[in-house]
Amino acid sequence: MTDQLRAAARTLLENHWDGERGYCVPNPATYPHLWLWDSCFHAIAWARLGDARAETELRAVLEGQLPGGMVPHMRYGPAGPDTFLGPLPGTSSLTQPPMFGHAARALADLGRTPGSDVLKRARAGLDWLWDKRRSDDGLVFIVHPWEAGNDHAPRFDDWGAPGRTPADYDRAARTAWNKQQMENVTFDADGAAIASGTFVSCTAAFNAYTAFNMAELAAVTGDAELRARSGQLAEAMDAHLWNPEQRLWDDLPLTGGGPSVSAPLSDGLMGALITPDRDRALAALGQLTDPTRFAAPFGPANVARAHPAYDPDMYWRGAAWPQVNYLLWIALRRWGLDGEATSLAERTATAVQGNNWAEYWNPETGDGLGAAPQTWSALAACMS
Repeated sequence: MTDQLRAAARTLLENHWDGERGYCVPNPATYPHLWLWDSCFHAIAWARLGDARAETELRAVLEGQLPGGMVPHMRYGPAGPDTFLGPLPGTSSLTQPPMFGHAARALADLGRTPGSDVLKRARAGLDWLWDKRRSDDGLVFIVHPWEAGNDHAPRFDDWGAPGRTPADYDRAARTAWNKQQMENVTFDADGAAIASGTFVSCTAAFNAYTAFNMAELAAVTGDAELRARSGQLAEAMDAHLWNPEQRLWDDLPLTGGGPSVSAPLSDGLMGALITPDRDRALAALGQLTDPTRFAAPFGPANVARAHPAYDPDMYWRGAAWPQVNYLLWIALRRWGLDGEATSLAERTATAVQGNNWAEYWNPETGDGLGAAPQTWSALAACMS
């Protein structure tokens, strides 16, 4: 990490820091709340910068935990939510990829092991997914596409998500569709979303992230049961989600959906974070250097470049994302692909420094898209 990159990442985080609430606001105009995996990534970046706000931000994520254990994907800012996200007044009833296990490991590796209360909450959050959101196949399911982290990606097309073409993509359409989906969600006694009558899917990336975060938290706490669960989930992914023709892990729809769940996304590479199968991991990750798949000058593209749905300027329809790059960088390093990891880190750093630390960007040109600056782009300073 260069001194210039570190300094710019620190400035980005400090400019978005809310000391009263104890977390970074991703972008005050567009995203004025706490988001689960955003703040986990902020905590990782703070830790890499040697700043004690790493612990503060991770604690803020888990302080919103519901009594049953679910960690909500949002804690609302003072203005409250701008759309219906469940019956709770202060937080959403949905969750998001449980990146708090990895954040705890990242902090601990830098000598900032979170407090026992934080680790206990993190374990409870993973327990909730295991107990409340596990299918008969042993996979974890989501009940709304916003939980996946990549809402409106092509894998959700057969559920009718708007955004499949530039003509039907706008925030109003997304908000309306979100409201429609939320009307079909069933909530537990504590307000957590536990089922849906129209959308239930075992998405590949969410399963990979859950297994990965179980393993990461177990590395900090020595929890053998959690480590075993991580392995079981990885085995279930390989058994039920691996697509040998695509060389990716697909999604498995349980309610709704259709063929679009096999669309070639970079999400389908995330099994490499956790699979014990080296051949599968290398077959998947090798597509990061294939220009007909995900390789792009400022990539990786979120959708395979040769796929009909690929649009490099569209939200989750082909753009490059800093948090995706960071997780793929970890996967590459896990399998000893250090040269490829270094190249990915360099392209990510070039992009964010050239596009004002944008939320996401065109992988062909590096042009910034979405909110800018956006705090999770500080991850570019962590990829070394």
